[in-house]
Amino acid sequence: MAAPAPAAGRARELRAEIERHNHAYYVLDTPTVPDAEYDQRFRELQDLEQQYPELLTPDSPTRRVGGAPLGAFPPCVHGAPMLSLNNAFDPAEVRAFDQRVRDGLEAFAAARGEFPGGAVDYAVEPKFDGLAISLTYENGLFTRGATRGDGTTGEEVTPNLRTLRCIPLRLAGSGWPALIEIRGEVLMFKEAFARLNARQRESGDKEFANPRNAAAGSLRQLDSRITAARPLSFFAYGVGAGGEALPVTTHGELMDRLAAGGLPVAAERRLVQGADGLLAYFSEMGEKRPALPYAIDGVVYKVDRLAAQAQLGFVSRAPRFAIAHKFPAEEALTEVLGIDVQVGRTGAITPVARLRPVFVGGVTVTNATLHNEDEVRRKDVRTGDTVVVRRAGDVIPEIVAIVPERRPTRDLFGGEPQHPPFALPKTCPECGSTVIRGADEAIARCSGGLYCPAQRKQALLHFAARRAMDIEGFGDKLVDQLVDAGLVHSPADIYGLTCETLAGLARMGEKSGRNLLAAIAGSRRTTLARFVFALGIRNVGEATARDLAGHFGSLDALLAADAVALQQVPDVGPVVAASIVAFLAEPHNREIIGRLRASGLSWAEGEPAHSGPRVLAGKTLVLTGALPTLRRDDAKALIEAAGGRVAGSVSKKTDYVVAGEEAGSKLENARELGVRVIDEAELRRLLDQGGEG
Repeated sequence: MAAPAPAAGRARELRAEIERHNHAYYVLDTPTVPDAEYDQRFRELQDLEQQYPELLTPDSPTRRVGGAPLGAFPPCVHGAPMLSLNNAFDPAEVRAFDQRVRDGLEAFAAARGEFPGGAVDYAVEPKFDGLAISLTYENGLFTRGATRGDGTTGEEVTPNLRTLRCIPLRLAGSGWPALIEIRGEVLMFKEAFARLNARQRESGDKEFANPRNAAAGSLRQLDSRITAARPLSFFAYGVGAGGEALPVTTHGELMDRLAAGGLPVAAERRLVQGADGLLAYFSEMGEKRPALPYAIDGVVYKVDRLAAQAQLGFVSRAPRFAIAHKFPAEEALTEVLGIDVQVGRTGAITPVARLRPVFVGGVTVTNATLHNEDEVRRKDVRTGDTVVVRRAGDVIPEIVAIVPERRPTRDLFGGEPQHPPFALPKTCPECGSTVIRGADEAIARCSGGLYCPAQRKQALLHFAARRAMDIEGFGDKLVDQLVDAGLVHSPADIYGLTCETLAGLARMGEKSGRNLLAAIAGSRRTTLARFVFALGIRNVGEATARDLAGHFGSLDALLAADAVALQQVPDVGPVVAASIVAFLAEPHNREIIGRLRASGLSWAEGEPAHSGPRVLAGKTLVLTGALPTLRRDDAKALIEAAGGRVAGSVSKKTDYVVAGEEAGSKLENARELGVRVIDEAELRRLLDQGGEG
């Protein structure tokens, strides 16, 4: 059955949200949501894609692992992919995993006329809360080390890893393969983390939020002397390329072999049988967790026999023979001091509980999200309540439930509650506009649009973001000043800024002002897809903006489209079409678009997709290196608009590799496979001349 429009829209929202969190977590080392909330979003997307297979797109985060490597470090391609693990959160999911394993092994055995029975042997170990890395040893010598990155290509951090005394520079003993990748986790012990933060306080530097962030930040220093001064540790938990050459038959034997080579392995690892053994180990480690010298966020179960692992194989992003069983989030009791509301970029009104400060999961928590009005009423959270607060990861805490017996009443002997139930304000606290809520929506929104200061700031930041208009230097502090001073009321006002205007702002020197104005001027030449995305239309992400630009070809054609015409665009259903129609129906939005065009914004426009040839239809291209005039995203948009597909790696099925300056391994792979290599000029000729050259 075809996916209903709400499901398709939700899948797009989840893909965009998960990719943002991936970037914040893996690239910036500044996670923005708790692990539990990220896991919930990821599982929700997996469920949607399983229920409606047509929603599974090539760029779905469920098809890949992790995030892109930082440009400051050389890229390092792993000999074998560093995959992630699927998660279990309760005993039922663990038993389901065990059942899948037994079913898979029994089916394989039956096909060979064998009939094994009994419980499966599992190797179990703690799930370290650190940074996954791969160590490459050649003839026993440590030669290269890299982070996981996106699972295929990581960041080479060899000089930093060499500073870890727990990592042997030469493997002990003999019989090691000519090349082997050792997989493991870099982490920081709790005591070492406390000492590091004490030094940070004494020197007046920023403290780290938790041991995992401290470990990740320490390992990814460009100056390895800084890494050397940080108390990092390492534990090995597996192998990648070359591991098949080791004379071992079980995961337990593999760990023993690594330990014999001088690599640290977890002392808490062991062998158990069946689902009961897995759950008993989970319970045991949960009790030991507070006393362990390092942080763990769960345990890992792996089928012990390596031959059985090979039989079970892999799904797209994870092995079938292993799973991570995550611990419940940490919780604490505190008091609700009040309930405020925050206004988001799209006008979403979010209730937020102000809490009496409480220490949960390693940090002091003072606020907790309440999501929406329905959620507040379902939990019946009121000012003065004692509540259970869960810090499900690193950043955003939530209120799990109230403690009814501690609710304050109007007198000492009980009776009516002291405070009434929460109700959303009827007007926006930022601009006084009416707060509205759609009949089928959980989120209430301010109707002030670009006139609301809260929405205005976020809309401006979104407009100037790298993947939108890409105005470097147009960040939070500058936007706060411009809006608070009444200098900028809409994106169109950005293009009226002058040196004189900027000179009056705090921390804006002459050079900074010139650089910002140059960035603003440079953004005037853009693409239609970027411009549409930059407008901040609800439910219109980057992919949808590209589809709209490619389908209509020009802004005027898009502005003239009604809901029926919009739904002719691939992946645009009634919900997205309604959002676009509503946005363009607002006179002030039309006015701002007109002012932006009058400010000199321009882009290449073409014929609608249905009236022009898709000259690269059926062709697969790979981009590598820096192109002379096209940014990577813009080149990709041109190729996709012409019907082509942009892949991330080179294979025999690749038609062209578009190479620029400092092209890397993809160029070498193309030459080895005999794939045609072209430059930007040849790409443009292909687009102009019909796809053959």
